[in-house]
Amino acid sequence: MFMLKLRMYLLLTALFGILYAIATVIGVSMGVSNFYFYLGLSLVFMFIQYMIGPKIVEWSMRVKYITAQENPQLHRMVEELAKRAGIPKPKVGVAQIGIPNAFAFGRSLSDGRVCVTEGIMRLLDEDELRAVLGHELSHLKSRDMLTITLLSVIPMILYRIAWSTLFYGRGDRDRGGNTALIGIAAFLFYFLTNLLVLYASRIREYFADRGSIALGNKPSALASALYKLVYGSAKMDSGTLKEAEGLKAFFVNDPSRAINELRELRQLDLDKNGTLDAAELEAIQNKKIKLGLGGKLMELLSTHPNMLKRIKQLSTYS
Repeated sequence: MFMLKLRMYLLLTALFGILYAIATVIGVSMGVSNFYFYLGLSLVFMFIQYMIGPKIVEWSMRVKYITAQENPQLHRMVEELAKRAGIPKPKVGVAQIGIPNAFAFGRSLSDGRVCVTEGIMRLLDEDELRAVLGHELSHLKSRDMLTITLLSVIPMILYRIAWSTLFYGRGDRDRGGNTALIGIAAFLFYFLTNLLVLYASRIREYFADRGSIALGNKPSALASALYKLVYGSAKMDSGTLKEAEGLKAFFVNDPSRAINELRELRQLDLDKNGTLDAAELEAIQNKKIKLGLGGKLMELLSTHPNMLKRIKQLSTYS
């Protein structure tokens, strides 16, 4: 856990260090007014996203909030986990989509919402569902959605700088050479910082997995839930998966990678019963995970960790 926190702190330092370096270069070469314009514009966009983001998620996922009378079991699990986590009980909703998954969002702890899809309710048993809910409440407790939102502003700023200097700065004869160099550098740093933000997103998934175990859930229950979610997503047609493409970073796993992940995970299901028990999770502890070049590239460009690596990490908590 200490190493995960250290990685996140180092990542934050690196991202803001890159932004400061870019700001300094622009300030010297072009005048700080251009930088502050794009910084201000990005902050405005971030504030708008912060304000209307929950509504966009609700609309996109067709969320219907339910009462304790409508689903007492789901409300009871959320309430118990929230009490253990020491946070206010979030609103409980059901997303009317077939993809088996869960997600959490909200502007603050007092505005937290945790939702399950119709698909996940038909797929997981009680222990597995509780482990997934623990993962989502851990996201709320750590406020990592806000962190990712703030970090995402940095690539956005660099992209705006690159676009303006490469396409709108050509007519500036006095500083044309410097402008082009700044634009190219901004684009390269945009690509780099975007990869770092994706890396931060993957780290927060490890944090949330560990948080679920800290709330009293068994590592094997969460590992089995992840395996089932991959299997359930792999059976979805491409049209259904595309419904949630833009919001998959909110999910417990990345549904679009399910078919490839299923091929990797089947080797862990030793008794071929469609779940992962404590013995199967223990068996992976001594296995060395080797990813091919394709797997490494896929993870590099993904919001979620490779599932084999993620389950192996879970095995260390047993």
